[in-house]
Amino acid sequence: MLSWSAILYGAVLSALLAALLAAAAGPRRPGVIATVAVAALAGPLAWNAILRAAHGTQFFTDAPVAVLPASWQDTGSGVFTIAVTALALGVGPLAAGTGRRIAALSTLAGLAAFVVDVYLY
Repeated sequence: MLSWSAILYGAVLSALLAALLAAAAGPRRPGVIATVAVAALAGPLAWNAILRAAHGTQFFTDAPVAVLPASWQDTGSGVFTIAVTALALGVGPLAAGTGRRIAALSTLAGLAAFVVDVYLY
């Protein structure tokens, strides 16, 4: 089971990586990048808090694939982040934007959370 400090560490790293990916995807709108970062912090934080509260230790079993040892916990962080980011962008700075843009940025944020979970903690 992850400690609260590990959960926060992973969420912060996810937010930083997601912000970098959103900035690289352009155009560089500060409101969009900030929303992506906050959502990429909130998604893994919420998912891991749920697992911690539910004592979901079996979600931490890594797949037996050396190059991508992902667990259900890692996948959940990515999925939660996609959902939170899509919702935040859709009601926030991209409310008048296209679904394609929202989906692309949400996917980048989810990928950031997933990669951080798999490889960094």
